[in-house]
Amino acid sequence: MFFLVTGASGVGKSTVRQLLAEEFAPELDTAELAVLGITPKWDLAWRHQMVELIVRRALDAQASGRSFLLCGDPVPPGELYAAPSADRLGPIAVCLLDASADAQRERLLRRGDDPALIPRHAAFAEWMRRHVVDLDYRPDVITGGGWAEMKWDRWVGRKANVMPWTTAVIDTTFLLPTEVAARVGAWIRRNLDAARHP
Repeated sequence: MFFLVTGASGVGKSTVRQLLAEEFAPELDTAELAVLGITPKWDLAWRHQMVELIVRRALDAQASGRSFLLCGDPVPPGELYAAPSADRLGPIAVCLLDASADAQRERLLRRGDDPALIPRHAAFAEWMRRHVVDLDYRPDVITGGGWAEMKWDRWVGRKANVMPWTTAVIDTTFLLPTEVAARVGAWIRRNLDAARHP
């Protein structure tokens, strides 16, 4: 199973990965894009290529009977699903970490982000809320100007009766990082148990 814990900047993704990596080490390989050891260009094409590398790493884990957790980056599930090798992945479970606009702004300012960019972070958070549950909502946000190898036609423009991933949402607005990690951990355990006992 592929676990994607995602969300806009400032919702707690990297902290969750750090808190959960050791607990789930026997069952899950974990990563975020920036820990692949490759100097980031931080453009859309680079991110698409890194998502493909993550998918290949997850396929190696899958071949050895392990699940995989991508957590720490604002990777939309549609981006994951369009990676060239993603059609060989098992089930994809998505957990969107979300926060109110005020909480997100406060966190971004506290960590030193440029105040001029906060409206963009807030707009991306709003887009992610829709994207995780609606394949038809503004795919152009992630499909334009990226890596040419992406397989957007797997979901763009298709009226899917069934979403290609399952989605859970955790509102982190009033939660401590340890509380967010506990809820994400419980979500992972539920999915792992369901996969073992379908």
